[in-house]
Amino acid sequence: MTPQKSHYEEILADCSDHLGAIALLKQYRSYLEMIPSMRRPSESVITIPLPLIRVRQVPPSGVGISTGEMIRLPCDVAVLMCDPEWKIKTGAEIFVFIHRPDEDFSDLLSRWRQTQMHLDRGYEWMMPDRHRHILSEGSDEVHPLFVLFAETPERIQRGLRGACLPFVVQMAMEGDSEENPFGLTDALSSEIFGLDEI
Repeated sequence: MTPQKSHYEEILADCSDHLGAIALLKQYRSYLEMIPSMRRPSESVITIPLPLIRVRQVPPSGVGISTGEMIRLPCDVAVLMCDPEWKIKTGAEIFVFIHRPDEDFSDLLSRWRQTQMHLDRGYEWMMPDRHRHILSEGSDEVHPLFVLFAETPERIQRGLRGACLPFVVQMAMEGDSEENPFGLTDALSSEIFGLDEI
């Protein structure tokens, strides 16, 4: 059994908002600790669904891509960190890969490998309008996070473990409505805002 398209779309929609992205990162503590300030989440986390980058330089083997070209990364959401005091992007960048319907292990892993290849060329982000003032140069500190579902085949978990790649399994929450079966944006309790600044 594979995840339904609606499952994918729900997680993508939730992670497009900084609160949903933080709720997801709560499930993988080492990434949550990269957030500059938990007391100012809206200024500390920038989410870019289906992100675009502009390639700065192309190696001699870069067939079909030219310098300055804009390309879409094969990840689902980019989560960028921002210093809320200085209003500058920090080094850490997290790339979220949500298991898509009918996608097998090799397809999912290939999306991460393709992302790595694109990022190796030097790049800058096409930032959302409200964050255009922030320096958008890419970073060398890139981290993947794979989002799986209860319906995801077990071999995908096994493969990600073998490749030493981090993943979380997103379960539907009991009592959630059909409009939000995973409840990422609702999963943030007041405790997240009570944590000390990281």
